Amino acid sequence: MFPPEIPPTELSNPRSSRLDALSPAEAAALLMGEEAEAVAALKDRAHSVAEVAVWAADSLRRGGRLIYVGAGTSGRLGVLDAVECVPTFRTEPRQVVGIIAGGPAALTRAVEGAEDNEEEGRAQVRGLEVDARDTVVGIAASGRTPFVLAALREAKARGARAALVTAGHPPPGEPLDALVLLPSGPEVLTGSTRLKAGTATKIVLNAISTTAMICLGKVYRNLMVDLRPTNNKLRARAVRLVRELTGAEATAARAALEAAQWSVKVAVIALRRGLEPEAAERLLAQHGGFLGKALGEAP
Repeated sequence: MFPPEIPPTELSNPRSSRLDALSPAEAAALLMGEEAEAVAALKDRAHSVAEVAVWAADSLRRGGRLIYVGAGTSGRLGVLDAVECVPTFRTEPRQVVGIIAGGPAALTRAVEGAEDNEEEGRAQVRGLEVDARDTVVGIAASGRTPFVLAALREAKARGARAALVTAGHPPPGEPLDALVLLPSGPEVLTGSTRLKAGTATKIVLNAISTTAMICLGKVYRNLMVDLRPTNNKLRARAVRLVRELTGAEATAARAALEAAQWSVKVAVIALRRGLEPEAAERLLAQHGGFLGKALGEAP
């Protein structure tokens, strides 16, 4: 028997004990089948994920931030989710932040020893001037990454809410407000947490940030109505959204978007309610940024 401090991700998976003897097709099927099982098991974690998402939404509403902290694959996944919030939900870069052990260089190459540097974890939190308005989400497949746990302790000491997303078990006594356990179990390739644990982590982070943005009115129906159209693809999507929600022709939809500085919600309100963009923007603000409420729709 292994001692309890050995993370599940470090245990050998009996279903892949002869991984090296499988054909390429058999190996690929085993890898994908194991990932599918890990994803299916995440449904049982919806309540804890939603709890963290509500905290994140509250933080953003109060001028605080959602901050991810991780090392290696976990850190890269946190940075990825943070960066994608800017075009998807029109957030400012400071609102959803990703911290990775070893700094930006660690996004593209391993930085030896960075994950063991507790002082750097604390320093990163101090450098961001974390306070009680913030929600800090640590990401650690093992549950014991020193950089991450030190950052969470510092965040908690500064009044922030602290949550940990992990496929392992943190040491007893960590001052956490929430724990999101990933039921991914032993990896097909023992210890390679870029596999099942990484997939489960990405899904959970996507769910945290997207649910938080839904709570903030950045989603209408199932539509990305608060996107930031910074390229041709996103501008074309914005035009399609305005056309779908107003029935306007492409030329009118584009003109409304340009007048609204490419805010889909403002353009839709202006066209539906017959308002100038400034008045549409004020109406949207009066309803907390929720498009449906600004249009007078019942909840």
